[in-house]
Amino acid sequence: MTVQDQTAEAHGVSLTDPAAAKVKSLLEQEGREDLRLRIAVQPGGCSGLRYELYFDERTLDGDLVRDFGGVEVVVDRMSAPYLQGATIDFADTLQKQGFTIENPNAAGTCACGDSFH
Repeated sequence: MTVQDQTAEAHGVSLTDPAAAKVKSLLEQEGREDLRLRIAVQPGGCSGLRYELYFDERTLDGDLVRDFGGVEVVVDRMSAPYLQGATIDFADTLQKQGFTIENPNAAGTCACGDSFH
């Protein structure tokens, strides 16, 4: 299940409830109110493009913002077309732990899952 937002300038990325809870927990550990989760696509990786997820205090011109239950997720306008319809999830099981990105725009990914084309 995904928390929804009705902002006109929202990007097309979704954050699942487990991912939003994990991001909120990490932000609370940071102890800063000015941070938000930034998701970007950059050239690189073995498949040509790679994802970047990090906390950012900056607001860049053209940023698209979406709120998920108090967690702001920011995408720059250049990355937005590559991420349209993507879902970010978080798993914490014996088999795997971490964030995953399911991106319908990715024609293929590398074995590590960090890059796509």
